Amino acid sequence: MRSPVAGVTALILLLVVIIVGYSSVFTVAQTEQVLVVRLGEPVRVVTDPGLNFKAPFIDTVITIDKRILDLENPSQEVIASDQKRLVVDAFARYRIKDPLRFYQSIGTIQAANIQLTTLLNAALRRVLGEVNFITVVRDERETLMTRIRDQLDREADQYGIQVADVRIRRADLPEQNSQAVYQRMQTERQREAAEFRAQGGQKAQEIRSKADREATVIVAEANSTAEQTRGVGDAERNRLFAEAYGRDADFFAFYRSMSAYETGLRSNDTRFLLRPDSEFFRFFANPSGHPPAAAAAAAAPKP
Repeated sequence: MRSPVAGVTALILLLVVIIVGYSSVFTVAQTEQVLVVRLGEPVRVVTDPGLNFKAPFIDTVITIDKRILDLENPSQEVIASDQKRLVVDAFARYRIKDPLRFYQSIGTIQAANIQLTTLLNAALRRVLGEVNFITVVRDERETLMTRIRDQLDREADQYGIQVADVRIRRADLPEQNSQAVYQRMQTERQREAAEFRAQGGQKAQEIRSKADREATVIVAEANSTAEQTRGVGDAERNRLFAEAYGRDADFFAFYRSMSAYETGLRSNDTRFLLRPDSEFFRFFANPSGHPPAAAAAAAAPKP
């Protein structure tokens, strides 16, 4: 039989082996890179994912993220070359390409973010301070972001960091300047609107004057034509009257008297007094229009 002491010893040895074995292995994830440090001194860098071994108890594994990391930079006020102040909101993306240099120079992601924020602000001021406001806001923003990224990448290389991208999210005037610019733009637009309205009013007046002049000419020409036509009609009427009078004087006198009766005896407020034997009523007394004595003498047979 095995003694109890031997069993305990074996159990202790097994436990020691397990602890030593567990302390001798480590796993590298797909998104990580590992720096193995022995007694404070870097030994090696492991970038491939999988199971790896290290010296137990004396080696320390430091895990460093190898993914693209974001750097959010707070808004900064920058002065452009035309002395206009800009509030610039930018951000960057970077990755740790050299874990050993990163560990020796900075050590942690938090410290890297602080250092990169300082470098990014300096690059923003250098690049944007060389151009004017319009260039930053509208014309060459893509080119400016590339220049900022290149400068930041060169400066970050000493920390084992590679800058993948820098973007300017927003570049505007400060609030008080924006209000002043807005008021100036509003005043300018109001002036232009007033000028356009004045030009439109002048053009409308010219069109109305031209239309009135043309209308006056057309009306005058129409009146002239109407007068000429009316004159021709009156002349033709007079000719016909004269011709009718020459053919039958009695019928013409009768027709003219009937027209006078129709015009003079209408229902209106006009009153006039005439004797019954007046010349006006000659056709009332005799259809021939002659006085009775003259009519009888005309009707009597000649000897």
